[in-house]
Amino acid sequence: MTLKQIFIVNLKEFRKKEGFSQMKLAEFCETTTSHIGHIETGRKFPSMELIEKMAEALKIEAYHFFINRSVQQSNTVIISQYPRLPVSMKTEINNLIDVSMKEVIKEILDKY
Repeated sequence: MTLKQIFIVNLKEFRKKEGFSQMKLAEFCETTTSHIGHIETGRKFPSMELIEKMAEALKIEAYHFFINRSVQQSNTVIISQYPRLPVSMKTEINNLIDVSMKEVIKEILDKY
């Protein structure tokens, strides 16, 4: 899955989870419903400013739009295969994965 596809999947998921229609999200972000629709269908990609507005409206950190949840879930599955690991170690491993993902995403976003 490309970064753009990951963004689209996550945007839709977060929007629906928050109970927002495309229109409501557009209002919060001071844009049009059709623009949100074009983003969600992959015809357009939002500016960094719009990504930040969407994140604020949906009450998430902007980097969450770029996390491939299927990879994150597979990490959880891998960790769960070691039931004897203390919870603190599982948490530490998950935090390291999150930090690495944040760094990669930051590098990508800094290029724009």
